[in-house]
Amino acid sequence: MPDEQMNKPHAIIVMGVSGCGKSSVGEKLAEALHLAFVEGDALHPAANVEKMSKGVPLTDEDRMPWLDRIGEDIKASLEKSKGIIVSCSALKRLYRDRLRAAAGGNLFFVYLEGSRALLMKRMGERKGHFMPVSLLDSQLATLEVPTGEPGVVTVDIDDTVDGIAATALKGLAPLGVTG
Repeated sequence: MPDEQMNKPHAIIVMGVSGCGKSSVGEKLAEALHLAFVEGDALHPAANVEKMSKGVPLTDEDRMPWLDRIGEDIKASLEKSKGIIVSCSALKRLYRDRLRAAAGGNLFFVYLEGSRALLMKRMGERKGHFMPVSLLDSQLATLEVPTGEPGVVTVDIDDTVDGIAATALKGLAPLGVTG
C-alpha cells in the first residue's frame, strides 16, 4: 500500500445480503475508527423500499440511482478529507466497480459472509425492517462473492457483532485502515 494512500481518508462499505449485520457491524466499525456511519438503506428511493416491502426483488435498473447516491456521498466525504462507513448490499461486481469509480480512491469493502440458515434466523429476529425474509434467496442468487477483488476483507458472521467488527478491523489494518 503506497504511503500516500495511508494518509488519505478512507471509505468502507460493509456489504452482504440482507440479515448479515451490515448496519450493526458498520456502526461498530465507525465507532472504532472514529468515522461517520451512513445507513445505505436510508438512501433508497421510496419506490425501491415499496418494492422490497412487497417482496419484489430489485432489478439492476432499480439499484443504479441508489448506488449512485451512495457513491456521491462517499466522494463528497472523501473530498472533504473525511472518512466514512456505509452499509450497502453491493451484491454484484458491477455495483462494487460503480462504487469504486464514484469514490475515486481509498474505498474498501468488508464482506459479511454467512450460511443461509444463519441469515434466515437473523432476518426472522429483526423487528420493523422493510426487507422480508422471502427476498433472501433472491439476494443470495444475485450475490457475486467478492473473493479476490482488491480492497475486500471477508468476515464470517457466525460471531457476536463485537467479534465480527474486531475481525474486520484486523483484516483492514494491513490495507492501511486504522483507528
